Amino acid sequence: MANENIVKIAKARKFARKTFQAQKDTFYSVLEGVGLAAAMTLETFKWILKGEIGVKNTVSQMVEVGWRSMPIILLTSFFTGMVLALQVGSSTSNLFNEPIYVGTITGFSLVIELGPVLTAIVITGRVGAAITAELGTMKVTEQLDALCTLGTNPVKYLAVPRFLSLCLMLPLLTAVANIVGIYGGMVVTVNTWDVSTTTYWGDVLDFMETSTFMHGFIKSYFFAFIIAVVSCHKGFTTSGGAEGVGKATTSCVMMSMVFILISDYFLTELLVSLGIK
Repeated sequence: MANENIVKIAKARKFARKTFQAQKDTFYSVLEGVGLAAAMTLETFKWILKGEIGVKNTVSQMVEVGWRSMPIILLTSFFTGMVLALQVGSSTSNLFNEPIYVGTITGFSLVIELGPVLTAIVITGRVGAAITAELGTMKVTEQLDALCTLGTNPVKYLAVPRFLSLCLMLPLLTAVANIVGIYGGMVVTVNTWDVSTTTYWGDVLDFMETSTFMHGFIKSYFFAFIIAVVSCHKGFTTSGGAEGVGKATTSCVMMSMVFILISDYFLTELLVSLGIK
């Protein structure tokens, strides 16, 4: 009986040691990833501040991020505005027996929160995943090593154009999404709730100030930064062949969305405290 207890205790200690070691390795891995991402980001800003920017590559990435993402952004924002107007009209009709302030609530919801957040999430799925897959494929096929051999810095050649294109185009896409979403809300409001176009736009514009627009516009820059850092970092650190590329792409999308939603809260609190609301 005593021997059995000794064996059980030994197994429990062995399991505890393995668990602790696994947790420690995970913690070190996270710290290493944060350090590598920070180093890549600092190097990217160094090349940007030096003016070492590949104009042709940057314009090409801007077309990829901006123009080619436009259809899905328009579709998503338009139907988001329609759903908002439908829900707001239904709720206010139940409370006040008529749909009121549909334009105000729809416009504020889109400009402050849904516009920047949904646009960032769509760009994460479309552009962020593509960046990670492209850079990850180059990493596992040793094309990044070939660039270094030829004297070309991978961060300067690959990361800088993607950083700039995301930071330039995501705010513009957010602005377009806001406008299209508000227009989608107008379509539903006019046709479903029998509210005139003048009344709808009056509700939108009478209460909305410049700071309201800037609230979501500022957020979109931070979201673009998050997508650029995560997607480029995951691409540059990919390993394990084709399977590793798939895992890196999935991890990029997951982490970007989580960071966007977490940062959205803290950015909202900061901007509201600064009076940008």
